[in-house]
Amino acid sequence: MAEDTMMSTDQIWRAVATERAGLVELLEPLSEADWDHPSLCDGWRVRDVVAHVVLSARASIGWILINVIRARGSLDRAIRDTAIRHADHITTQQLLGELRDSIDARVTAVGTTPADRLMDLLVHGQDIAVPLGITRDMPVAAARAAIHRIWTMGAHSTPARNSPATASSQPTQTGPRATDPPSPARSPPCS
Repeated sequence: MAEDTMMSTDQIWRAVATERAGLVELLEPLSEADWDHPSLCDGWRVRDVVAHVVLSARASIGWILINVIRARGSLDRAIRDTAIRHADHITTQQLLGELRDSIDARVTAVGTTPADRLMDLLVHGQDIAVPLGITRDMPVAAARAAIHRIWTMGAHSTPARNSPATASSQPTQTGPRATDPPSPARSPPCS
């Protein structure tokens, strides 16, 4: 990828804040039924995806270890269970407030990078918007940074999920758009 398409760490964090703020704007007018609507993440409601985004902005090593142990060693199950548990024990307005409070957070879980936070927000923004019929634009520079992260992780050869953001290894004019949903027959788990 050309050097001029790369974002600095500070630019990535600003893009993360922009995505979180945009997600707050998208969520504010939703009804309770919308918050309980299934997302593109198999078995997750919109509120569960929001809880995951909130929790990822404050995950400490201790919190991760406790929840992985609680999930019998499965990181994916820990991510799923903690998000659903959090979403079930907090009101919609409290969850929205927590997301709002996380806008400027610059925290990464152990083993992750700011680009991972950005990638997570871009993908989960679509996981929420698409099933609700809401168009959510994906900024090109942010999408390129996320795709670069996927590429450098080696995920391009074995995508973990059939997601609009991971459907193509490079942004193209002819490739899938961020608003195109994945095939319902292959609904991916989220993490």
